[in-house]
Formats: sequence, C-alpha cells, structure tokens
Amino acid sequence: MFAPDPVTERSSSLGRNKRRQCGFSMIEVLISIVVLAIGLLGIAGLQLSSLKGTDSANYRSTATMLSYDIVDKMHANRALALAGSYSIAMAAGLPASPTTIQDVDIANWLTALDTYLPSGDGSITIANGVVTVTVQWDDSRGEGSTTESFQLSTAL
Repeated sequence: MFAPDPVTERSSSLGRNKRRQCGFSMIEVLISIVVLAIGLLGIAGLQLSSLKGTDSANYRSTATMLSYDIVDKMHANRALALAGSYSIAMAAGLPASPTTIQDVDIANWLTALDTYLPSGDGSITIANGVVTVTVQWDDSRGEGSTTESFQLSTAL
C-alpha cells in the first residue's frame, strides 16, 4: 500500500513532544525557585547569626577598653587608688557631687559605661595593691545570655 511519509510522521510526533515538554519545563522552573528560596533563607540565617556575634564582640571590646581606661586613670592617681578612693560597688550610681579627681574619673567612667553599653554598669575593688574592675552589660541581642561581664585584675 502506501509507504509512510517520514516528514509527516516526524512533524506529528514533534507536536506531541512539545506539548509534553511545556509542562515539564514549568515543573523544573518551580523546583529551581524552591531550591533558590531555601538557599536564600539559609544565607539570611547565617547573616543574622553573624550580626549577633558582631554585636556581642563589639560590646566586649568596648567593655575591655573602658576597663583599661579607668585602670589607667588609677595608675595616674596611684596613691588615691591604693587608699581605696576609687572603690565603687555595682549599681552604686554616680557620685553625688564629683569635686575630687577620683570622683570625676568615676563619674566619667560610669557615664561612658551607660552610654556605650546597653544597661552598662561597673564596680571597682582594691585589695592588697590589686585592682579588680568588673563591667556588666545586657547582651540579649548577642549570643543569647542576657547579662555579660568582663573582669580585669591588675596590680597598681
């Protein structure tokens, strides 16, 4: 009878394959969008974790700098520091009317703690020529715990 025409058969089978592939490529696009979205969410999580660590490290660096600052002032007034004039308890508040050099130093230090650290506070103890400076701050935005502290002990 009649031999099949190869051109007609090929064109009719291409039309059927095109219809099947249209739906398949749409599924591929949807899957790739889902994979991309999951990847972007992962990157956003890493960025958030990095920001928390950066905040916490910044506060710790500030606490260290302010601790060394008051110790330097105590070294400048060594006799008054050894006599206990720089001693202050945690949450003691600012000196009432800072007129002496040590009261001005303590008032400036406590103001700096409150300014540069969230809920920043500090204490200074002196025993046997060794000064211990403790700085506390609220680190709830950082690594998880609510109160962090830094302690510096050095000989005068």
